[in-house]
Amino acid sequence: MVINFAAGPAKLPEEVLAEVQKSLLNCHGSGISVMEMSHRSSTYGKIQTDAMSALRNILNIPDNYKVLLMQGGGTGQFAAVALNLIGRTGTADYAVTGSWSAKAAKEAAQYGKVNLVLPKFSKYTTVPRLNTWAMDPNASYLYYCDNETVDGVEFDFVPEAPNGVPVVCDMSSNFLSRKFDVKRFGVIFAGAQKNIGPSGTTVIIIREDLLGHQLKETPSILNYALMYKNDSLMNTPNTFGIYVTGLVFQWIQRNGGLDGMGKRSHTKSQMIYDVINKTNGFFFCPVEDNVRSRMNVPFRIGGPQGDDTLEKAFLTKAESEGMIQLKGHRSVGGIRASLYNAITVEETQKLADLMWKFYENNRK
Repeated sequence: MVINFAAGPAKLPEEVLAEVQKSLLNCHGSGISVMEMSHRSSTYGKIQTDAMSALRNILNIPDNYKVLLMQGGGTGQFAAVALNLIGRTGTADYAVTGSWSAKAAKEAAQYGKVNLVLPKFSKYTTVPRLNTWAMDPNASYLYYCDNETVDGVEFDFVPEAPNGVPVVCDMSSNFLSRKFDVKRFGVIFAGAQKNIGPSGTTVIIIREDLLGHQLKETPSILNYALMYKNDSLMNTPNTFGIYVTGLVFQWIQRNGGLDGMGKRSHTKSQMIYDVINKTNGFFFCPVEDNVRSRMNVPFRIGGPQGDDTLEKAFLTKAESEGMIQLKGHRSVGGIRASLYNAITVEETQKLADLMWKFYENNRK
């Protein structure tokens, strides 16, 4: 048995994969695969409509928020957000708390003035409290990344901007892992490949009054207003990815919705952090306790800087027991366990057991 702890593309629920396998050659009685199906057909139209409907149900999305399904991943949205919104005032606020929000701010700076509301960090290990943020009341929007996949930092609060400035949130790596109030945001986006589906699909939830403010040079493929006008079918969408993502939405509904996902994510992450906390620094997580990610747990072995021999030995042992893709991101090194919705409590327990045994066998 293989347990896939990858940060993305990540593990999908096994029962969803089984359903995909079952219908791969004959999707919804059409006699063809969804991968062959015209995106203009009524059969595919129902697949996409059902996926959007399930998402609206899960999140209780208000009627004045529109759901878009786009391509380009989170990186595409770094540009799309700025192209569609920064023209409102010409400036935007960015809270950089990790690698991905830093890339988003750099991308946005090509299209308008970017104000960094936080001082630059040498390492990303914390989220400063909101009262320390230097926000511009004239900003087109306030941008932040709710969970930094590389650095293992996850917000423990929802930022509020002054003067009704809309909040834009990248939820790519913790989307649908806990409850949140859509009405607190202007735009939410999430690449599917971490927590809700295969790569190639990006979900955008946007308040309708924010449509139609795009810069004149905005490419049609990144234009929110055009995408909404064309029901996310302006060009050929990622039909297969949307089909699988819709099945994942149904799986979430069957498994307790966001309450169920939130409880399990808390249980799983605490299993790993408990081991880290009990090993007297043998396993070391640099992130401050209150903002430690439930989705991506980075740690070093042998101390804060890590011991290369120990870390290689741990990864080799993990792979021998079927636990794969635990190596940390190339920019930070070490180990990273990604505990997305599809990872079960039982699978997480196996990793926690391995960590404890490795500690007992290698501590000095």
